[in-house]
Amino acid sequence: MLAPLPPIILATRRIPNADPAVLLAYGADPARHTALGLLTCDQDDPTYVALDEATKHAAVEVVFARSFYAGAAHGSGPFSGEILGVIAAADPEEIEEGLKAARRCLEWDACFYGANDAGTVAVFPHVIPSIGAYLAAQSGLRVGDAMAYLVAPPLEGTIALDVALKAADVRAVKIFPPPTETNFTAAWLTGTQTACEAAAVAYLAAVVDVARDPLGGAFR
Repeated sequence: MLAPLPPIILATRRIPNADPAVLLAYGADPARHTALGLLTCDQDDPTYVALDEATKHAAVEVVFARSFYAGAAHGSGPFSGEILGVIAAADPEEIEEGLKAARRCLEWDACFYGANDAGTVAVFPHVIPSIGAYLAAQSGLRVGDAMAYLVAPPLEGTIALDVALKAADVRAVKIFPPPTETNFTAAWLTGTQTACEAAAVAYLAAVVDVARDPLGGAFR
C-alpha cells in the first residue's frame, strides 16, 4: 500500500470587507463580492481540488488560484507553500464555510502518494466523482461530471497518461505538459465515475512501475 503524503495548510486568513482594489487585483467583482478567504498549502493540486470542494458547500467563487514556481521547497517564505488560493463571497459567513470545506478536503481526501519506497516520487491519482463550479469552469465540463485528476513527475506522468487513456473509456479534457510551475505534468480526464477510477488505478500503477525501475531494464 502506498504511503500518503498529506498536504499541510500553512496559513489562512479572512478579509470580511476587502478594499475594492484588492478585490479587483485578485479577480473578484466589487459589485458582487465583499469578502475574501485566503489559503496557502504545501501541495498545489490537492488545493485546487479543495477549492473546488469549497464551491459545493458555500456560496463562494474561486477568484484566484496559482501555483508557485519550483514548488513548496523553494517558497518565498515559511507560509507561502506551493499555492495561494483565494475565494470570494458577498457574505463573510460563506467564506468561513468555504474555508472549512477546503480544509476538510485537504485533511481527509485529496493528497499525493509516494510511488516508491523512499517516497521521493510523488503521484496524485485523484478521482472527483462530481466536480464543482471551479473545476467545471476551468475544464469546460459540467458541474457534477466525474474527473480523474492525475499528476506525476514529467516522464512518469507522460507514460502513465498514455496507459490511463488506453485502460478505460475516458477522454482527455486538458493535458498540462511539463514543465508546469512545479515541474510536474498533469491531466484531467473525464468519463463515468467507474471509468475515471479505472484510469486512475492504471495511471498509479504505471507511475509506480517507472519509479521502481526507471531505466526499464535498459543498459543492463
